[in-house]
Amino acid sequence: MIVIDDQDTTTESQDSRLPIADGPTVRAYSANLIKKYKKSLLYVVLLHGFAAVAALAGPIAIGRIVDAVVKGTTPSYVNTAVLIVVAAVIVQAVITRFARRLSMTLGETVFAQLREDFIDTATNLPLSVVERSGTGDLVSRTTHDINRVQHTVRFGVPQILVSTATVIITLIAAVVTSPTISIAVFAGLPLLYFVGRWYLPRAPKAYIKESAAYTQMYADITESVEGAKTIEALSLSRKRQDIVERGITQSLGAEKRTLNLRTVLIPGMDLSFAIAPILVLLWGAFMVAQGHASVGALTTVLLYTTQMVGPIWDLVFWLDESQVAATSMARIIGVGHVEADREAKDGTPEHDAIVGENIEYAYREGHNVLHGIDIELNVGERLAVVGPSGAGKSTLGRMLAGIHPPTGGTVHVGNMPLIDLPLEDLRSHVALVTQEHHVFVGTLAQNLLLAAPEAPTEKLERALNAVGALEWAQKLPEGLETEVGSGGHTLTPAQAQQIALARLVLLDPHTLILDEATSLLDPRAARNLEQSLNAVLEGRTVVAIAHRLHTAHDADRVAVVTAGRISEIGSHDDLVAADGEYAALWHSWQQK
Repeated sequence: MIVIDDQDTTTESQDSRLPIADGPTVRAYSANLIKKYKKSLLYVVLLHGFAAVAALAGPIAIGRIVDAVVKGTTPSYVNTAVLIVVAAVIVQAVITRFARRLSMTLGETVFAQLREDFIDTATNLPLSVVERSGTGDLVSRTTHDINRVQHTVRFGVPQILVSTATVIITLIAAVVTSPTISIAVFAGLPLLYFVGRWYLPRAPKAYIKESAAYTQMYADITESVEGAKTIEALSLSRKRQDIVERGITQSLGAEKRTLNLRTVLIPGMDLSFAIAPILVLLWGAFMVAQGHASVGALTTVLLYTTQMVGPIWDLVFWLDESQVAATSMARIIGVGHVEADREAKDGTPEHDAIVGENIEYAYREGHNVLHGIDIELNVGERLAVVGPSGAGKSTLGRMLAGIHPPTGGTVHVGNMPLIDLPLEDLRSHVALVTQEHHVFVGTLAQNLLLAAPEAPTEKLERALNAVGALEWAQKLPEGLETEVGSGGHTLTPAQAQQIALARLVLLDPHTLILDEATSLLDPRAARNLEQSLNAVLEGRTVVAIAHRLHTAHDADRVAVVTAGRISEIGSHDDLVAADGEYAALWHSWQQK
């Protein structure tokens, strides 16, 4: 039985902006999966039912042997009964083998569906939501939660089917064998009921808190690892260590709370199971003494009772695991409840010019980081955006790339708002490359083909050559077919960034937003890369957000962003001559 607290509707977790699905939503999703695979599920249940029926033959035969021995019998009768027991065991083993194989196949199929649904949902999340929620929560859902659900779907679901079928059929057989003795089989049910009633309401909330604690711990560790150089440079090691240790302590506390629940559940269940065989033996002996049952019937029911202990224990174990899985399932399904930040509309841009009017943006309501910016990008121009850290340069770049819908004003291409374009169409108009990069597991060619799946090798090589990466790419052990990413050939940060830029060349949008895209390269390599891009980007509109002012020197125009506003805009020479903020930045940079 899987229980999710129905008191909470789909809500946002305390430590993240990503929502968590409520109980009815999880059950509805699970019901849809069952409906989709009901035919396979029926086969699984039938096979396990046949295996459970075959398992009944042994205790029945043994009981008949006992009665026969008591009354007096022949060796041939005993031998025949023993052969029946052996045959029943063989039949049960064969059926169980195929039943478990079918169960595991079903579990893998269902989990594959879950995984594909989640990946499809996660990769279509609004980028603005992903950035706000941070990496910790989404990473924990794609790893920790997926693994928990995977374990239950692959192993728990088959075992629950096996155990349930075995227990129900065995109980029926016990009652049919001797209704009077079978009364004792149910003696442990009251304790089982009260323990379960105590446990079930408490488990979901405890496991949700445990998942939230792990999420925060993963976020703290991830941020510390990714920012290790900055932490060391700013002497923040002790502070970050304290933050990570605090997260570990909170996770440990949450784990202890769920452990305390299990220290009541498991001993309570254990006691209820131990009671049944003892009472069956005592009550059955009394019934035999009173002449209401035979010794063989007592033997058979006692064997059935003992035979049920294993399956019931499996049910108890997976009852606990199902609470963990249900909590993780709620977090996984909750990702799909993220509201879209835009709605695609019909229409086609009339031209390629991008214009922003009165752009405002706030990451938190009432705290604007952009204040009424007006900007028009001339088709084919190079615009450099410069300014101090925290001025809003990157946020402006995201507005112009359509990553974030502005909270005020509009950004449109060809008189059509960017947020009204389907994402596939949007990326054919404007694309963003940041200082972050990722190398996917696979060949170098496969990494490039993500941007242009049908591109021939010649086109891939031209893209690499455009960003100055072809020479080193051809020197790899297998050239473009070299495995890269985790477990493959290790690329330097500069090479990884060049791959990201090559993907951008293959994507071929008419407007490019480069948000400090060369910041991970050394200044000389960055200069060479930007020079090689000039020929490739000819005729495109380019917005380069950079802290190296040689980018601004080469641009057609320069926009200076200060405190969320464009304080100056014009050519390099005009701004230097104006002796304003840009001139001060330029002279300061030249002196370095």
